[in-house]
Amino acid sequence: MSKHRIIEQLNKLISISIALSEESQQEKLLEMILHGAKSMTQADGGTLYSIEGNQIKMAIVHSSSLKIHLGGTSNNPINLPTIPLYLKDGTPNYANVVSYAYHHNQAINIPDAYNNDLFDFSGAKKFDQLNKYHSKSFLAIPLKNHENDTIGILQLINAIDPNTKNIIEFDDIAMRFTEALASQASMVLTKQQLITDLEEMFESLIQLTASAIDDKSPYTGGHCRRVPELTLLIAEAAHNSNSDYLKHFRLTNKDRYELKIAGWLHDCGKITTPEYVVDKATKLETIYDRVELIETRFEVLKRDAEITLLKQQLAALQRNTSSPSRQDYINTQNQLEDELLFIQKCNTGGEFMAPEAMERIKNIATRQWEKSGATLPFLSEDEVHNLNIQRGTLTEKERSIIQHHISSTISMLDKINFPKHLQKVPEYAGAHHERMDGKGYPNNLTREQMSIPARAMAIADIFEALTAKDRPYKQAKKLSEALFILAKMKEDNHIDPDIYDAFIQDKVYLKYAKIFLLPEQIDIS
Repeated sequence: MSKHRIIEQLNKLISISIALSEESQQEKLLEMILHGAKSMTQADGGTLYSIEGNQIKMAIVHSSSLKIHLGGTSNNPINLPTIPLYLKDGTPNYANVVSYAYHHNQAINIPDAYNNDLFDFSGAKKFDQLNKYHSKSFLAIPLKNHENDTIGILQLINAIDPNTKNIIEFDDIAMRFTEALASQASMVLTKQQLITDLEEMFESLIQLTASAIDDKSPYTGGHCRRVPELTLLIAEAAHNSNSDYLKHFRLTNKDRYELKIAGWLHDCGKITTPEYVVDKATKLETIYDRVELIETRFEVLKRDAEITLLKQQLAALQRNTSSPSRQDYINTQNQLEDELLFIQKCNTGGEFMAPEAMERIKNIATRQWEKSGATLPFLSEDEVHNLNIQRGTLTEKERSIIQHHISSTISMLDKINFPKHLQKVPEYAGAHHERMDGKGYPNNLTREQMSIPARAMAIADIFEALTAKDRPYKQAKKLSEALFILAKMKEDNHIDPDIYDAFIQDKVYLKYAKIFLLPEQIDIS
């Protein structure tokens, strides 16, 4: 080989190595390795094999003269059998060139496959017959990672003389340059695999944390899994919107990944929230539902009314006078039963408690009952306070404890040294309880102070909560009800109006409903 050609090959190797180091997509990397090796050696064809368990599998197949491009970025499937690394008796498979190269950890250079008795070329010969081809010279080189494990095999077929266009063997210089390329390619592939492994481990840890939070309470199971998916659906709708406000908002794959991670982490602070608050299914629940104590008191009052009536009847019998009317007793029993049903209903919580209902609770509290000879108010101050919660089942103190989870989320995420491509995760995850009018929490951010992805997650969190079928304090809302509430929130400047419009126009609610909601909740199309 001339000095000029060596320099030319060296320049090619340098250019290919630089290009490999700049590429991050796995399939494109594999294509570049195979193309680069073919270019450096003037090879007509080539195959890049991957090692999968005890099999060698074709990942990419190229042939310039036959215009074949299978696997890789072509999306053309490779319907060819894999090559076993070991025979049925467990001994290494030395019959195939690529498996021999694997087991012996060395490059294999075959000048002429048709004059070679060491390897089984029956598959290549059958291919030649079918395609009127002549597979003559072969070069197989193992690709090894940093731990010296073979992660693939690069095989080149038919070196072509640039002058005569005849098939020639792969000379020593071509083999050395290809080995150098294989070494560089292995490092790049290993780096990419390590990055992929770290990302997968990172995602697994995040999903483990989210699952632990969901599993912490049977009433919020799945929330941390549903919000990321809904957030991405809403963000995608904003990305596709042609409205004046959103027309310049565009998501990259990096943005989508960053937003997905933020969605998984948006409630990580709930790991610090006590279960008795998260799981408070009724207004009177603590360790148990204290409505049972009130039910017992009603039974005591009913018993006392019955005892009073029986005493009156006995006295009348002793005086030989007419028996007293039972109507007062019946009225008392009916009133007590009605009040008990009322308290039981109030205890379940809801969207709104009317002032007259709250006043009735206070009136019932003025009743008295006796316990161990002491006269006590029928309802304690704490019971009245809890039963008169206007919305849901939480007191202001308990709601404050719940709301603290977002401060904990922000604090926890601020302690993580996120890489450059995940720098916005704390911002996205930490703003899902903010409002457009600045009345949200924990930082009272306004619309202008929040990014579009963060505002999308805020809508996702609300819509998921409205339609969730696993909340202890309310029934799952139908789509029509949830959308009515969202529309009111838009009017009240609670949620972003433009993202809401994209949410409606792209029918995100329906896409989400078909995956996560019960059939009976889907009452609109």
